[in-house]
Amino acid sequence: MAIYIDPPTWPGHGRMWSHLVSDASFDELHHFAAGIGTPQRAFERDHYDLPAERYGAAVRAGAVEIGSKELVRRLTAAGLRRPKHRPPPEV
Repeated sequence: MAIYIDPPTWPGHGRMWSHLVSDASFDELHHFAAGIGTPQRAFERDHYDLPAERYGAAVRAGAVEIGSKELVRRLTAAGLRRPKHRPPPEV
């Protein structure tokens, strides 16, 4: 069980962004994000969007740095991937 973060290479709103995900549960992800001061509104379907200036704080708090493709692979393998074009799974 780990929290992962990809490099801040995603542009948007005049900033660069990373994605923060869990390979275990959304509860774990929400708990970690709250612990580093990330607002709930930054959560999008299956990840948190984290601005580049918060990247270091996430890594210092224990997020594992991995590439974007590996991040998606681990999220998918954990059964937590929620693509835009599909509804979230029934719980």
